[in-house]
Amino acid sequence: MDQKYIDLYDEYTHTPLGRSAFIGRLAKLAGGVAAAQALLPLLDVNYLQAALLPAGDSRIITAQITYPAPGGDVQGYLARPTGDGRYPAVLVIHENRGLNPHIEDVTRRAATAGFLALAPDALSPLGGTPEDRDEARRMIGQLDREQTLQNFLAAAAFLRSQAHGNGKVGCFGFCWGGGMANRLAVHDANLQAAVAFYGRPAPTEDVPRIKAALMLHYAGLDSRINAGIEAYEAALKEHGIAYALHMYPGVNHAFHNDTAPSRYNEQAAKLAWERTVVFLAERLK
Repeated sequence: MDQKYIDLYDEYTHTPLGRSAFIGRLAKLAGGVAAAQALLPLLDVNYLQAALLPAGDSRIITAQITYPAPGGDVQGYLARPTGDGRYPAVLVIHENRGLNPHIEDVTRRAATAGFLALAPDALSPLGGTPEDRDEARRMIGQLDREQTLQNFLAAAAFLRSQAHGNGKVGCFGFCWGGGMANRLAVHDANLQAAVAFYGRPAPTEDVPRIKAALMLHYAGLDSRINAGIEAYEAALKEHGIAYALHMYPGVNHAFHNDTAPSRYNEQAAKLAWERTVVFLAERLK
């Protein structure tokens, strides 16, 4: 697919650009409304593709839960391997469309990889993630930044208290959630590991506060996010922060999201996931 269409879609998913305005601009780029309508299924996410690992998989146990936070209870999706073991724990942090079926599926994947995994719903203070993806994106922009951080810090504390956890907690997040993973590394001194998939870097002045080891996955075509990488990496080196940065050439933002056909890259997604699982397992054992 021509990169200009993907770039427009990326703008649509990360700015206040409305649906009708997006389709109008897509029609101009594509040469007509009919052409734009033909492109839409290749650009839009399709959550019907999300259930790669059904909730009823016999290897795992899943539950919709709430956990306490300073501003009130937060909803979340919890998954763990079956059995009575104690597992390394991870927060799974969603994109700017909330806790949707795709993120629940990724949480189940983490459980089959041997983790106690919790995906908080950042939109809980506003009533939870709606089915309308554009409405979820709008609501993300309405969140109180400090309260949201405190809700994720509370999620990490919740995981540390769980009987099926081993007391060690890491996190990984995508897009908006990748930025939150970097923020948690700054603000949670007890976090052992953080993985950011194409997430906004933490401010360089905050880097000295990071205690966690980092793994950073970035897409070669993602100029919007990549603009901050050089300064971030320089600060990580300067302050001796343990990190690994992987750049995936020729792929787009959201390359791990297998419900987004135009941006998903199977090879890069599998490699990034394998690296993430190995990294978290080592740091949280």
